[in-house]
Amino acid sequence: MIFDRKNLDSNTLLSFYKALLWPRTIEEKMLILLRQGRIGKWFSGIGQEAIAVGATLAMQKDEYILPMHRNLGVFTSRGIPLSRLMAQWQGKPGGFTNGRDRSFHFGSQQHKIIGMISHLGPQLSLADGIALADLLANRKKVTLVFTGEGATSEGDFHEAVNIAAVWNLPVIFLIENNGYALSTPISEQFKCSSLAGKAAGYGIEGRTVDGNNILEVYHAVNELATSMRETPRPVLLECITFRMRGHEEASGTKYVSPQLIEEWAAKDPVKSFEQYLVNEYILREEWIPYLKNEFAPLIDKEIESAFREREIHANAAREVADMFMPHIQPRIKKPTNFTSKRFIDAISDALRQSMNKYNNLVLLGQDIAEYGGAFKITDGMVQKFGKERVRNTPLCESGIVGTAMGLALNGYKAVMEMQFADFVTEGFNQIVNNLAKTHYRWGQNVDVVIRMPTGAGTGAGPFHSQSNEAWFTKTPGLKIVYPAFPADAKGLLMAAIEDPNPVMYFEHKYLYRSLSGDVPDDDHLIEIGKANIVRQGTQASIITYGLAVHWALEWAEKHKQYSVEIVDLRSLQPWDKQAVEDSVRKTGRVLVLHEDTLTSGFGGEIAAHIAEHCFYHLDAPVMRCASLDTAIPMNIVLENDFLAKARLDETMQRLLSC
Repeated sequence: MIFDRKNLDSNTLLSFYKALLWPRTIEEKMLILLRQGRIGKWFSGIGQEAIAVGATLAMQKDEYILPMHRNLGVFTSRGIPLSRLMAQWQGKPGGFTNGRDRSFHFGSQQHKIIGMISHLGPQLSLADGIALADLLANRKKVTLVFTGEGATSEGDFHEAVNIAAVWNLPVIFLIENNGYALSTPISEQFKCSSLAGKAAGYGIEGRTVDGNNILEVYHAVNELATSMRETPRPVLLECITFRMRGHEEASGTKYVSPQLIEEWAAKDPVKSFEQYLVNEYILREEWIPYLKNEFAPLIDKEIESAFREREIHANAAREVADMFMPHIQPRIKKPTNFTSKRFIDAISDALRQSMNKYNNLVLLGQDIAEYGGAFKITDGMVQKFGKERVRNTPLCESGIVGTAMGLALNGYKAVMEMQFADFVTEGFNQIVNNLAKTHYRWGQNVDVVIRMPTGAGTGAGPFHSQSNEAWFTKTPGLKIVYPAFPADAKGLLMAAIEDPNPVMYFEHKYLYRSLSGDVPDDDHLIEIGKANIVRQGTQASIITYGLAVHWALEWAEKHKQYSVEIVDLRSLQPWDKQAVEDSVRKTGRVLVLHEDTLTSGFGGEIAAHIAEHCFYHLDAPVMRCASLDTAIPMNIVLENDFLAKARLDETMQRLLSC
């Protein structure tokens, strides 16, 4: 192994050695604690420290790093106290997640570190969003994100690298190629001779370095970062190394040949650099034991301090409350000026006025710039706000959700248009595992709104017509809104953008150009979680939302002999339990109506709540009316029969005759 110090003085080299030795010594202690049964799990980075330490030392302190679970050296090089790390690993209050997540699954804005989640790959597009925020704010910064060679097979890798390439984002995608994804060798993972060679397919630079050589890693990252701050662009940096321990300690290394372990042991990054410093007369051999002995009592002290911390006591109310960042919606004056607008134009108004209100708001989506979006909702906005803030994206929903989240992590707000709500499956993991859980895990707000053009009624078939709100209403950490009227469409979207939490905004495509109404001209906010009684009644209540509100109103208008109250939920998470209970107590009969399929639709949750909390006020069984438990057919006759509206009259007659 050849070390090239270049312009680094001896004191700097010694500091590098200490930075390398510190996480190694900690890891050795962790293995002892594991054997003693004092800790339950450990992902060892022994043999890979030069990458984490060298790369981190090359970055500026205020530049973001997104590490993985074998990158202890990132955290120690950024100065996070071992006692806090140990508290995190042990689920103690002094950690970063209050016992809610494990190992390095956390972030720290103080240290500009954004940790991973267990699904390999999603952090890559977060780096894109972080870098984009720096570009938009004219900050000359670089973002460093780690991944393993196994995760380069994930779609998230491709999407993130492609986005960064298209947008010239200053991201260093650092691949730790350690030979194995758990037990699968690289020969069974990819065919290319070099992972850095993949860079050519994206039109970007790729470089391979010796990941066990701390100076080679440091100089590569330093040189790239220095250049990229002035000329923003992404780079793929492959660091060749080897994992000397199991994927985690329990899995062992029996699948690795002893000869290979012996070969890489000779390339140990700590011992190799240590020997270089001795040969260069920078480090004296007799100092080495003293340095290690200096670390040992400090490590013991920090570790025992974490062990002595009190255990976390469960508090259900606190746990539920911490799913969301606390937020009090600001009061605005009651609107006085209204203009009749279509549902679609009310949404456009909300976006346009929010873009004027928040100069840190960015719109993301396929074809939303010059083309104006699939439904022309953003038509003309690129001319007003520019392509930096109204951004056409590649066709990669997961990557764009991650990019939106990265923007939020770095001080921006983002609204992403899912071209059709059906396409959200491509970004599902980012939404339910990253956006939804981040505040609960480590207290970070995520200002992201995902617009979801949804629903049937246009003969668009199984992949452009689904009502999939129930996929998300069961996911804690997401707010869900679903307006039925133009004024609500504007008010709920502006409220969603103003809210610091992730919001899924469902907008029914059928209503875009078929429904008009008076819409406030000025800023308009409707409190998320508050229902609206759109028709008063005394004989029965219809609890509904979205297009089904209009089915209910149409039915009531045709059957004026009945006094039917219609409750438009408007928000599905949180939903207005009090308004529903009040209506049920008032009428004694209730129908839950929605466009989604019957089985496991959100109406089942509402019906269960009513049965539990309003049982003694009911004069009839709680009834549900929903669409058939099938996929949505394209043929308009079949579609009409599929929809809940086809069974609304029969269900209401049964309810009223009880």
